[in-house]
Amino acid sequence: MKRIIVGITGASGSAYFLRVMETLAQQELEIHVIASEQGRKVLTYETGVILEEQTQLWNKSKADIILEDNENLFSPVASGSYRCDAMAVLPCSMSTVAEIACGITKTLLTRAADVMIKERRKLVLVPRETPLSTLHLRRMTELSELGVTILPAMPGFYGHPQTLDEILGFVAGKVLDSLEIENNCYQRWEGNHEK
Repeated sequence: MKRIIVGITGASGSAYFLRVMETLAQQELEIHVIASEQGRKVLTYETGVILEEQTQLWNKSKADIILEDNENLFSPVASGSYRCDAMAVLPCSMSTVAEIACGITKTLLTRAADVMIKERRKLVLVPRETPLSTLHLRRMTELSELGVTILPAMPGFYGHPQTLDEILGFVAGKVLDSLEIENNCYQRWEGNHEK
């Protein structure tokens, strides 16, 4: 069974996290969810969702979802010997980007991301900040040079989205594509075949 880690931090954009998790929960996966304290607060503030309650609902689907304690550095996902296939952090705050880029691993979320980098496994960060400062861009460039996928929450509009869910689906689908998870979250570009 494929193992995925999904992190959520205190940046705005919790709805992206929910959209990705809704899709992942429908598949036979082992999913470790790691939320920063601010990630939990922003999730509830923006969406009304309480993470513990939502995790119980997701666990009624196909996936095996483990809600991790962000302070527990003894978790299996803190070790490179526990083979996880990929990790995404969404939304990813600029503070978290900076900690990961600098190798600061005081929490399980940043330690798990550090493990993904050192083991050369797939790590996808979804920053949700605007405008971006030069410091932000430098940290993201450093991570990109290490093989980290930087996937800003920038929806495309070529599919003519009509609802907020379609806009969220675009970013969620791109995240899942980067994690190599099959999905139909968004309308893929087929080009203009008119002659």
